[in-house]
Amino acid sequence: MTATPRLSRSLPDTPASAPVRIVHLGVGNFHRAHQAWYTHHASDAAEWGIAAFTGRRPDQAEALSPQDGLYTLVVRGREGDSYELIGSLSAVHAASEQDAYLGYLADPDLAIVTMTVTEHGYVRGEGDHLDARRPEVLADISALREDPRSPVATMPAKLVAGLLARRAAGAGPLTILSCDNLPENGSVTRTLVTELAALVDESLVDWTEANVDFATSMVDRITPATTADDRTHVAAERGYDDASPVPTEPFSEWVMSGAFPAGRPRWEDAGAKVVDDVAPHERRKLWLLNGSHSQLAYVGSVRGHTTIDQAIADPRCLAWVEQFWDEAQANLGLPDEDVSAYRAALKDRYRNVRVRHLLAQIANDGSQKLPVRTLPTLNAERAAGRVPVGAATTLAGWVLHLRGVGAPVKDPGAGPAQEAANAGDLVDVVPAVLNTLQADLGADADLVAAVVAQAAAIQE
Repeated sequence: MTATPRLSRSLPDTPASAPVRIVHLGVGNFHRAHQAWYTHHASDAAEWGIAAFTGRRPDQAEALSPQDGLYTLVVRGREGDSYELIGSLSAVHAASEQDAYLGYLADPDLAIVTMTVTEHGYVRGEGDHLDARRPEVLADISALREDPRSPVATMPAKLVAGLLARRAAGAGPLTILSCDNLPENGSVTRTLVTELAALVDESLVDWTEANVDFATSMVDRITPATTADDRTHVAAERGYDDASPVPTEPFSEWVMSGAFPAGRPRWEDAGAKVVDDVAPHERRKLWLLNGSHSQLAYVGSVRGHTTIDQAIADPRCLAWVEQFWDEAQANLGLPDEDVSAYRAALKDRYRNVRVRHLLAQIANDGSQKLPVRTLPTLNAERAAGRVPVGAATTLAGWVLHLRGVGAPVKDPGAGPAQEAANAGDLVDVVPAVLNTLQADLGADADLVAAVVAQAAAIQE
């Protein structure tokens, strides 16, 4: 019996590797279903290869490097799967490969650095400023002061190290493009990089201002984690072994704004939108999709569900999502007919039973996600004199999650919240937990009462 070959560019009908002009930080399933897919489908894709670096773990580099960066995108429609071989990753590296990273940044042909490092990766403190008190940030600052080529751990420090190498090489301007779920992610990245640069080498601040374009984007594509079944199905359908295929949904959206002084792929050929102002698109997606995802992750898992499609099929979960969407829609400032159409499309996407998006995956890093997904709607409703029961339901689910009910807690920033949540009876701990999200939030007696009431309703 002939062994199934490992996927590589030596197999027939595989795309050629393009020259590296983009570096990506945080290669994972979402990046490969989204930005890498758009780059693959740009009309000038042959000119735009991506060198991707892993995040905390080297797993993707270990899986993809032997495959020459190739992987299979499995698009799960209601009627069945479709398969596509994506070739835009020209190289995949572990995060520890600092010399390779700095080499790319020093190359004048490099035009763009993109990131998907999650909200947690931005090491922010109050007001979206750098949290320079964190041990890992302090360690990175010290390392770069001593040697600008030192390995560093945090995203802002990686960018500063890259900019130091680029300036030293005289390699010219480039764009840094955030693809994470943060409002005004380009502006946030600019602030973090500038503040860390000032602590490492103050002269880099002026160089960055003159040479670096911090672009903003909104991204959207539901992309679950890869399973052993995905690998088995790809081998059976495609005739090769793929160590890391990517399952995703048919829907995809990318809206961006930036100058791109060193150029960019023709992403618009694949359906991306380049606009003057990303903010309205950003709010719609963060509040409606991501906000409801977080609610379903906590509330749905407490009620015994494991995936988005299961949770949205629960009439009570659906009613709470609709309630939260009503509150968000009242404050979005977008035409009601546009928002209503988007809501209907979201429900259709959530009900796709073939995209098994795990609630436990979405539940990660709630301490970083809720301030941008839930609190904007909550604060707008309270400012209008209303008690947002939908938003309170999300917070109630999160409190229960912190108390060990439902999805497991995987959130490095949740230490104070988890400690507060387990310091007594639920009715007594809610104010302290809310205060970890936003100062004095726990002093809002009406909101606290709503959270306590919804915690009881969720567990009924």
